[in-house]
Amino acid sequence: MSKPEKIVAIKGMNDILPGDAPLWELFENTTETILKSYGYQKIVTPIVEETKLFARAIGAVTDIVEKEMYSFTDSMNGDQLTLRPEGTAGAVRAVLEHNLAYDGPKRLWYKGPMFRHERPQRGRYRQFFQFGAEAFGFSGPDIDAELIMLCRRLWDDLGIENVRLELNSIGNAEERNRHRADLIAYFERHEDLLDAEAKRRLHANPLRILDTKNPAMQEMVGGAPRLLDYLGEESLAHFEGLKKILDRNAIQYTVNPRLVRGLDYYNRTVFEWVTDELGAQGTICAGGRYDPLIEQLGGKATPAVGFAMGMERIIELMKAMGEPAAPGQCDVYMVHQGEEAQMLAFTLAERIRDAGLDVVLHCATPSGVGSFKSQMKKADASGAAFAVIIGEDEVAQGVAAVKSLRGEAGEQQQETVALENVVDHLVDQIVGGHDHDHDHVHYHP
Repeated sequence: MSKPEKIVAIKGMNDILPGDAPLWELFENTTETILKSYGYQKIVTPIVEETKLFARAIGAVTDIVEKEMYSFTDSMNGDQLTLRPEGTAGAVRAVLEHNLAYDGPKRLWYKGPMFRHERPQRGRYRQFFQFGAEAFGFSGPDIDAELIMLCRRLWDDLGIENVRLELNSIGNAEERNRHRADLIAYFERHEDLLDAEAKRRLHANPLRILDTKNPAMQEMVGGAPRLLDYLGEESLAHFEGLKKILDRNAIQYTVNPRLVRGLDYYNRTVFEWVTDELGAQGTICAGGRYDPLIEQLGGKATPAVGFAMGMERIIELMKAMGEPAAPGQCDVYMVHQGEEAQMLAFTLAERIRDAGLDVVLHCATPSGVGSFKSQMKKADASGAAFAVIIGEDEVAQGVAAVKSLRGEAGEQQQETVALENVVDHLVDQIVGGHDHDHDHVHYHP
């Protein structure tokens, strides 16, 4: 009988394996802690939304809506549905549907998988994970600055270096319309230099041409009218206010007049955090202000600003900076030999977990439970701070051997401890003693 065909993951949709999980946990825990310290609250929205939400929010003439969304017809009722390609539209929909902003401004954050049907490459996948923050009901440049400074704190706490901040203002709709008319006229005068993609966007979304990566167009695009030159008094004041706060807080930035972002809902402030460490996919976090979006989706006019960061790209950057030491799998590894010793090990492991420590109990494999020697190899490989050993002699004496695993070979002391004292002994050693900084401890009395 032939072996069944092996099934593998869809290209561009990746597994997160145990070896990488500590980095993901470090990033997620650090980000959640920082967001909480700024007063942001978690929101969870569905992975699937109505297709029209993204068409109206992101813009019909965008790569995402035209080419990249995973959309389908619901076989039950014929609804047009889409796997979310980004997080802002769903957050806005939830704020509107549940009247979250009726009692004042809100700071929200989310995380989760997003989906775009595009050619997979390093840092760009069909299923990718995003962290995002959105602030609703704040109109001044101070909230824009807060989000940028929040990101700066995250890079510092994660030890990420060599990232730079690029800023721009794309003004309001009236200012963009005046700029758009002149921009189209300029590109029409240089139509012979436009590639096929630029020609397609010329009248539908000419701002996106400014963001082209085509080397043959760079010089011509560099001479295009600058949106900054079309800003009115209010937009300029907002932009200057943002820069003043960043300057006062020593946040370095570069004003990039060609930074426009790819989604229709942005206005005024736009920004990106960029690195040269990841090749072509150098943007690790991007965002800006989107004041028109809530009204565009049927709500009352409400100012809003936010950002999103690709988790895979930041994990890649953390690796490039040098991976932090992986935390141990557990605090304590239970080694045992014999049926009665196994029964005692089960009971003792539960008591140790009750005290707030992580315990791995050695269990049988197809080749059996294994010798003390083979079990101790597993204990050492687990990263545990201590092994608790119970054999026939320990059962007879009502004790357990507690061995330190993390010191130098000569410092790996082994003590004999009465069974009723093992839990207190481990808590004292791990929480209050030698392994106070052990990453896995989450002791609670």
